[in-house]
Amino acid sequence: MPIEQSTLSNAHARTAEECLAALDAGLGGLAAAEAERRLAVFGPNRLPAAEGRSALRRFLGQFHNVLIYVLLGAAVVTAALQHWIDTGVILAVVLANAVIGFIQEGKAEQAMTAIRNMLAPHAAVLRDGRRVTVDGADLVPGDVVLLEAGDKVPADMRLLEARGLAAQEAVLTGESVPVDKAVGPVADDAALGDRRSMLWSGTLVTKGTARGVIVSTGRATEIGRIGGLLSDVQEITTPLVQQMDHFARWLTFLILVVAGLLLVYGYYVGHHAFSEMFMVVVGIAVAAIPEGLPAVMTITLAIGVQAMARRNAIVRRLPAIEAIGSVSVICTDKTGTLTRNEMVVAAVETPDGAFEVSGEGYAPEGEVTPTGDLQRLAAAAAHCNDAALTFRDDQWTVEGDPMEGALLAFAGKVRHPREARRIDAIPFDSRHRYMAVLSENADGRVTHVKGAPERVLRMCAGLDYDHWHERAEAMALRGLRVLALAERREEADEVDEASLSGSLTFLGLVGLIDPPRQESIAAVAECRAAGIRIKMITGDHAGTAMAIARQIGLENSGRVLTGADIDRLDDAQLALEVLSVDIFARTSPEHKLRLVTALQAHGLSVAMTGDGVNDAPALKRADAGIAMGLKGSEAAKEAADLVLADDNFATIAAAVREGRTVYDNLKKVITWTLPTNAGEAATVILALLAGLALPVTAVQILWVNLITAVTLGLALAFEPTEAGTMERPPRPRDMPIMSGFLVWQVTLVAILFLAAVFGVFTYALDRGYPLPLAQTMAMNMLVVLEIFHLFFIRNMHGTSLTWSAVRGTPVVWLVVVIVVLAQFAVTYLPPLQAILGTQSVPLADGFLIVAIGAVSFTITEIEKQIRLGLMKRNSGKVSASDDL
Repeated sequence: MPIEQSTLSNAHARTAEECLAALDAGLGGLAAAEAERRLAVFGPNRLPAAEGRSALRRFLGQFHNVLIYVLLGAAVVTAALQHWIDTGVILAVVLANAVIGFIQEGKAEQAMTAIRNMLAPHAAVLRDGRRVTVDGADLVPGDVVLLEAGDKVPADMRLLEARGLAAQEAVLTGESVPVDKAVGPVADDAALGDRRSMLWSGTLVTKGTARGVIVSTGRATEIGRIGGLLSDVQEITTPLVQQMDHFARWLTFLILVVAGLLLVYGYYVGHHAFSEMFMVVVGIAVAAIPEGLPAVMTITLAIGVQAMARRNAIVRRLPAIEAIGSVSVICTDKTGTLTRNEMVVAAVETPDGAFEVSGEGYAPEGEVTPTGDLQRLAAAAAHCNDAALTFRDDQWTVEGDPMEGALLAFAGKVRHPREARRIDAIPFDSRHRYMAVLSENADGRVTHVKGAPERVLRMCAGLDYDHWHERAEAMALRGLRVLALAERREEADEVDEASLSGSLTFLGLVGLIDPPRQESIAAVAECRAAGIRIKMITGDHAGTAMAIARQIGLENSGRVLTGADIDRLDDAQLALEVLSVDIFARTSPEHKLRLVTALQAHGLSVAMTGDGVNDAPALKRADAGIAMGLKGSEAAKEAADLVLADDNFATIAAAVREGRTVYDNLKKVITWTLPTNAGEAATVILALLAGLALPVTAVQILWVNLITAVTLGLALAFEPTEAGTMERPPRPRDMPIMSGFLVWQVTLVAILFLAAVFGVFTYALDRGYPLPLAQTMAMNMLVVLEIFHLFFIRNMHGTSLTWSAVRGTPVVWLVVVIVVLAQFAVTYLPPLQAILGTQSVPLADGFLIVAIGAVSFTITEIEKQIRLGLMKRNSGKVSASDDL
């Protein structure tokens, strides 16, 4: 029958059965066809999105800049002085900067929108009685949802089952501590924070497990009713961009002060006309101020975000782009990250003997040799389990934990029927390290327990602990992940956790194998070549961790620190040990936090992976927190800076490479812009102070800045990864923008620009060329120098004198062609000659200008090779940190 969401406004006061009846739903969930029908009626389960700025507002926002105000003021003054050509060029500069900024900002916003779509939440629901994973937006009233610790609640839900459940509801109620939940109804007039039988959309499950039926979605949820908007739109910025923006603002004010002093000097000391001097200082200001720099850096970041997303690394916080590129240590999980996360039971040991199990993947097909009675062990594997196996697209897949899927496949190979009714359960928790399920079948009630061998073995009665611990160690040394299974006959209606210890009957050990990913082996080698240490932090057995470490090629695979070892060390001792150990086994989330802190105490930049709700503190503490996109909890994803869409260690290595590339490109943009701007401005300033004729007129300076800033500088944002990027050691975290190298580059390039421009200008006057022709040659000299400097900057860490370097990229040659065609137009077309005061340059002199540009390029390239050679001799390897 049709349902109305409004009929369940008091779901908290109704019993679970009444809510299911009102929603025309059952404990097994909705039928898929009914879910589709309801989705069409109620619409997607989304909150109203925050309205973005309109295109017009974004365009007008490009003019909200100190430099733009200065230029618009200059345009007004030049118009008042009736210098219409100068006014037109200034307005063209302003408009070009606004258009480029508008386009770049649009691309950046599109990139972030795509990232948010990739991070859309999913939910485990029951459809047609089977557990399936669906997009959060596809949930409808009546859906039965399964939740566990770390999950974000996808919609308002009435609890049907709850075990040790608590939820963090601060986002809705302001309550700072998690709220315990229960199934029973509460008073109709209970306050929102007291409705213990409800879970609210947007809140976070902090512990326990739950099953609930959705009563409201989208706008009809509590958070939707109070106007909760999606406010996760990020500003496209990082610490480097913020520093550069701050630096550019102060540089702008400094240049304006210098320009003002030059205006006073030229008018009162040089006795130049005010209108002439005003245009000169306007040209100097436009040449020196890097007005296009913030916009170009923004598009560089946007391109980096998209490149990382293509490699399955989803950026949640933009500063992570810089942080991941500078990491010197990667602390990674083992299961599913370094390994395939495709578990299969390979060996079994019981009091009756040892068995080998064949089969691949999650198919419940294979042989157990030798034959034996493993029915009780298979029953524990099947019933103490929250996963489900499904056959689709011609293969068996698991819904839930891969390890539990392997146990279900093992039970299928033993031919164990899975008919049993679950009565109660204790979910697995990293603190007590076992799971217990009370179920009932025709033979009665049994509590099955599975967990870490050292924990479960101590809970069993009449057992030789040392013997079975040795057997578990032996299995682990084969690279197997070992679980112990046990059982206890029951009469009660619930599991008494306190009475389990010492009362269980041991059933056997199960060894599961999860082979390393081949791409992880290559990625570990690549990271080691890049000077990045890899540290495996796993909750698995020490022997298993060592076996996998040897297979993937960790540097120190012969020594392990366990969680117990870490507990015995104080912070100072741990800081000493952490550098020489690469394998940490049997660890808890609390240990991860201590390890991050210990590594950072050495000044190292740390990336940490995590997937559980308790990993959030370590992820936040790390320089780059990385959450698993497939197996990770929503809590871990929200705490992380990056999310791996494929949970693959190779993706982390790819993200490091992309992070280094983005940082390199940001530095290239800075290192091209500041020296060339300084060279342009210095040319005019020197002529003015020396009382010489200006080698380039004010309107020509404006033209050069217009045609190069929006083309050549932008090309660097699209630069690919340089060869050898992953062969350089990590850069220091606290590297300043204005490094000694950058100051030296600004000085060297400014000197070369001065020498080349004044050299060409003097040469032209000595040949008897008229002043306009000499100025035209000097203007073209500036442009040629900036083009050659672009090719120099493209290869900061290697030689630019190779065919691949000259070949460049399509973007580089596109902008070079545009600039060259524009220069030919203003040099040889009469209408443009009249506007810019240019004259046609003889062909031979044109070749001379190009030759001088090549000489300047050669000088800077020789200087780079000498510098890199000295650095290589001093450190044994070219260091990115010293280079930039």
